[in-house]
Amino acid sequence: MMNSLPEGYRALVIGARGAIGSALLLQLQNDPRCAAVKGVSRDSSPGLDLLSETSIADCARDLASQGPFHLVLDATGALTLNGRGPEKRLDELEATHLLSAMHLNAVGPSLLLKHLVPLLAPGQRVIWGKLSARVGSIEDNHKGGWYGYRSAKAALNMLLQTAAIEIARRRPLAVVAALQPGTVQSPLSQPFVGSDALPPEQAAQRLLAVLDALLPTGRAQFVDHLGQHLAW
Repeated sequence: MMNSLPEGYRALVIGARGAIGSALLLQLQNDPRCAAVKGVSRDSSPGLDLLSETSIADCARDLASQGPFHLVLDATGALTLNGRGPEKRLDELEATHLLSAMHLNAVGPSLLLKHLVPLLAPGQRVIWGKLSARVGSIEDNHKGGWYGYRSAKAALNMLLQTAAIEIARRRPLAVVAALQPGTVQSPLSQPFVGSDALPPEQAAQRLLAVLDALLPTGRAQFVDHLGQHLAW
């Protein structure tokens, strides 16, 4: 249960068809303190195309009547794009693939912030949680490789940090968090992980518990599924 949010809080899960997104949606549906939770994806009604700002704006207008929201979870993202996985070496870099990774993993989520932050409840504790990745940490990059995905997640983290500072001016009780969900069993990670990956349900439970415990700081926080703060 999200005990830090007001009784009868309203929640929104973006990317609700993905492994982690659907698990987050189910957890919130089972929280008796949650009055309503809406899941949004490309196939939902309203539908959402993360690569189209028009689609994002239309979706926000449709969602306005279902708010205000106290909890928004953005579980969008992709590691493999157009059948191509992450680049391991410099000679694999290709401009179109790099831009596609940036568009889906950083630009789209920043436009979600633009259009959906106004739907957050004013004067109350609110939480914006966005799935990021440990590989987006510049300081923690010890192996190299994965150029497009790392760069997109690093850009995403900067966008979240910058937005968090602005959000705090009008909503000082807001928590904005970049989330490292751990290695999770999902179509996104399946080609790259072993048998020790977390079930999505366990990852979702951990992420919600971590978000529930975070305090507003006026800045974004980069945390993993165990509540450890990560280096930007």
